[in-house]
Amino acid sequence: VNDQIVQFDNLMNQKEDKLRQRYRDTYDAVLWLRNNRDKFKQGVYEPIMLMINMKDNKNAKYIENHISSNDLRAFVFESQEDMEVFLKEVRDHKKWRVNTVLAPKISYADRAPSISLNELKQYGFFSYLRELFDAPAPVMSYLCSQYHIHEVPVGTERTRERIERVIQETRIRQMYTAEEKYVVKTSVYSNKVISSNTSLKVAQFLTVTVDLEQRRRLEEHLTEVNRKLRAVESGLMALRETNKHLEHKDNELRQKKKDLLERKTKRRQLEQKISSKLESLRLMEQDTCNLEEEEQKANTRIKEINVQKAKLVTELTTLIKICTSLHIQKVDIILQNTTVISEKNKLESDYMAISSQLRLTEQQFIELDESRQRLLQKCKELMKRARQVCNLTAEQTIPQDYMTQVPTIPNGHNSSPPMAFQDLPNTLDEIDALLTEERSRASCFTGLNPTVVDDYTKREEEIVQLTGELKIKKVELDKYRENISQVKERWLNPLKEMVEKINEKFSRFFSSMQCAGEVVLHIENEEDYDKYGIQIRVKFRSSTQLHELTPHHQSGGERSVSTMLYLMALQELNRCPFRVVDEINQGMDPINERRVFEMVVNTACKENTSQYFFITPKLLQNLPYSEKMTVLFVYNGPHMLEPNKWNLKAFQRRRRRITFTQPSQ
Repeated sequence: VNDQIVQFDNLMNQKEDKLRQRYRDTYDAVLWLRNNRDKFKQGVYEPIMLMINMKDNKNAKYIENHISSNDLRAFVFESQEDMEVFLKEVRDHKKWRVNTVLAPKISYADRAPSISLNELKQYGFFSYLRELFDAPAPVMSYLCSQYHIHEVPVGTERTRERIERVIQETRIRQMYTAEEKYVVKTSVYSNKVISSNTSLKVAQFLTVTVDLEQRRRLEEHLTEVNRKLRAVESGLMALRETNKHLEHKDNELRQKKKDLLERKTKRRQLEQKISSKLESLRLMEQDTCNLEEEEQKANTRIKEINVQKAKLVTELTTLIKICTSLHIQKVDIILQNTTVISEKNKLESDYMAISSQLRLTEQQFIELDESRQRLLQKCKELMKRARQVCNLTAEQTIPQDYMTQVPTIPNGHNSSPPMAFQDLPNTLDEIDALLTEERSRASCFTGLNPTVVDDYTKREEEIVQLTGELKIKKVELDKYRENISQVKERWLNPLKEMVEKINEKFSRFFSSMQCAGEVVLHIENEEDYDKYGIQIRVKFRSSTQLHELTPHHQSGGERSVSTMLYLMALQELNRCPFRVVDEINQGMDPINERRVFEMVVNTACKENTSQYFFITPKLLQNLPYSEKMTVLFVYNGPHMLEPNKWNLKAFQRRRRRITFTQPSQ
């Protein structure tokens, strides 16, 4: 069996000799790989020409014409990390010129062709390139991925005779006949199909064929023989182990005997020591202390400790009650504050409604007064016309018969008709006739409104009623204003104190930069709370006055400095987990940028402060940094590598290789 395996190895040696004669560096790398496979985590395969085993060596020419010589002598790796280790040792250290390729993570070895072979047999094709040889799965996967050997069919002379039909009727882009290779392309400009053919070169490396299946069977047979041999050796080892165990047990028994003798000697010594100790104990018992007295002292001490413990528990209970009471007061204050705010909002709403109603009532009063004036004027005109109709002069008065009435009796009925009615008819028919005559005469008077007096009286009553309601609402409004004033005082004073603290820190930051700045509470109208705001005023030059921070007075860099310092002034007053500062240094001059950066570093690196995310496209040189800072570089753009291809070690090695080759160029 060993002789037959040696024979197969000789065939492999023939392939290796061809590799050594043509590519000595690659051959040396193969020997190095066989001695250092423990340095790699995943599979590493020798050059493809050694891994390929032709099923029929007459087909070797197709494989050698299809796969480039660079890839035939390339090592195949399953892991990018293993490939980097190999290149570092072989290329960088030993300076050997070798090629490597990386097998795809997703296997292409078993992918089916787009056209089945049965459909192509009518054109004389008998196989695809993949079926002409055997190779490990990662090697086969790489060749399928890179050279599409599962899509390239191999034909005969019959195929060459029908090549025009093949090109027109199939979508095959590459194919082989008995002695030629055909490549079919489609023109980008004219969309025409263009084919080219080349003659096949004679195979040089893959003509040696090794029956790997036969070798595998021989190796399995050899393994079985070795297994049986190991079983016999294992039985022999078991017997030796049994003998060794018995010898060991004999030694243990001898040692036990020796130990028992030693223990007997030690026992006699211990008995003597026990007798001596018993005597000593008897003497010590004569000098024993008063246990009852010691127990009494211990109990007294325990009582004192328990009393102290009870006092501490009592104090703790009292403190817990106080804490609970304070917490309840806090909740009550919060609820009162919420209630006051709600009442304030309701009062403001009622005030607005009452103000609107008051304005409406005043407008109605003005309209009624104007109507009264018009009616009074109209009455005067009617009196004037009545005088003219009655031919009365200015000195004459209206007859008393039309102005007075006979006094009424207590029951409310007149004892006699008025004097003005003495001249009227006494019968009903005469009265009706007179009434008809007067109505006809009255119909001649057009344009007079009979409801004017009623409207006037009604308006006067409404004015009196609305005036009373207005007085009540005014009292309520004064009360609401007093409540609003109290709530405003409780809210505005803490706000002013907070703004003063911010102003103190903001001014200190500006003073450290030889500039001036202040933060104030801006109030346009005391009652217009929505217009309350924070106003920032800064001065960057000694010759100017403080100006409000706006785009019109300060440059972009000065606004950035002011914004950053204001954010830092809020650091201790506004607690938050982190702060994001985006391109705050854009537009700053170098001096201010350096000062602001130092302040940010000192502020952000203090204990118990918020985390800062400082985002910027550029920084000055020689800036101060702290160990508590982390610098992250973000690379982006259309030409960036994918994350899984980013390998800093590979970049460094490529840089060294370029530097190494430049002098020779």
